[in-house]
Amino acid sequence: MSIEDLQDKVKKLSMRSTTAKMNLHDLSEELPTDWEKIPEVAQETFEVFKALAAARKELKAAKKAEGV
Repeated sequence: MSIEDLQDKVKKLSMRSTTAKMNLHDLSEELPTDWEKIPEVAQETFEVFKALAAARKELKAAKKAEGV
């Protein structure tokens, strides 16, 4: 994957992570309503942030390999 592709991937995951973070925040503000959704929303948030961290690491390694 090229550096540009990795940058696009990081950008998209960053946007998804912001949305996931806001969903988790909104859910917390609505408690105790919809408390049953906590595991699902938290897992989605965890997964997107995990993917974002991995993509950032991959991008950093690619830039280092390219000497950028």
